[in-house]
Amino acid sequence: MANNKTLVPEAKSALNRFKYEVASEVGVSLNQGYNGDIKARDAGKIGGNMVKKMIQYAEQSMSGR
Repeated sequence: MANNKTLVPEAKSALNRFKYEVASEVGVSLNQGYNGDIKARDAGKIGGNMVKKMIQYAEQSMSGR
């Protein structure tokens, strides 16, 4: 069973904005609220690109850039 509990509640709104930003970049339209009707492929594009950008940010942060 997946645990979707937010570990840092203060980051929730920033992550939500980030999700919409990435969705726009990959050409997926998201509505405010429910988006359970989008294709799994589109959801994967959004999530995959979010993870890619977060890893890139962490790597830059660790390298001191």
